[in-house]
Amino acid sequence: MSTLLMMLICSQSALSAGGNGKTLHYTSGGPSVAIASAGFDLADVQSVEQLNALPPGMKGLIWLNESSGVTPRFIAKVKPFIGNPRLFGFRLCDEPDITGKYHPPAVSPAALKAEAEWIRANVPGAVTFVTLMDMGSFEAPAFMNTFNPANTGIDLFGLDPYPVRGKAFDLDFIDRTVEAAVAAGIPLDRIVPVYQAFGGGNWKTRTGAAADVYVLPTPDQAKQIFARWATYSPAPVFDFAYAWGSQNGDTKLGSASPEALELRLAFKAHNTAQ
Repeated sequence: MSTLLMMLICSQSALSAGGNGKTLHYTSGGPSVAIASAGFDLADVQSVEQLNALPPGMKGLIWLNESSGVTPRFIAKVKPFIGNPRLFGFRLCDEPDITGKYHPPAVSPAALKAEAEWIRANVPGAVTFVTLMDMGSFEAPAFMNTFNPANTGIDLFGLDPYPVRGKAFDLDFIDRTVEAAVAAGIPLDRIVPVYQAFGGGNWKTRTGAAADVYVLPTPDQAKQIFARWATYSPAPVFDFAYAWGSQNGDTKLGSASPEALELRLAFKAHNTAQ
């Protein structure tokens, strides 16, 4: 851990989690009743009907999948949610790529800033959020000259270092990722921890020079991930378990396997500890 990051951690004030001191817990791809049973209180939502059907006490984070600026399609997607008391905010897009090389087309900070400013002006109190794409490597994460609060106006940024792999379980990957984000202009209190809650399937990665795969964390590994993240974000506005539903043949938090059921218990304990 760098000296600068240690100083930031020591000097940061208590975060205004959820506006009332309570961290919300979000997961993507899961039905609201099921995720509520595991202690999640922030749901992945795409329609007003889904938002209105949430269980009491649960808020909705709207998946927009929009990164081209304030287009007619963007406005049409946002407008139906204006004034809805169950609305928490908007997830603009997932891992925007400023280069367009990995996730085309290229996304500009100006386009995201226009979206964030439109939401701020027209949906008062709604949070804007994106997860960030790591432009570096497992050994040296990098976010420099991509997206940050200054050039996008976005409220919160998710970081998703997944440390459980076939060839390694490296909690220091979290440290390296946070340090890189802070160096790129993202304050600690704007960071949303993204916890690994998947493994297997067809996802591929690299650890060092070797091809590698993701492995579903054990409950003990999940607890270690929670603890390491708490060093940097002891009370984030919300945290994010990726993910509940399978997307690529993988085992996720919502799977029916014994390993997934055990992991869900670890997440439930974490989510209900406050």
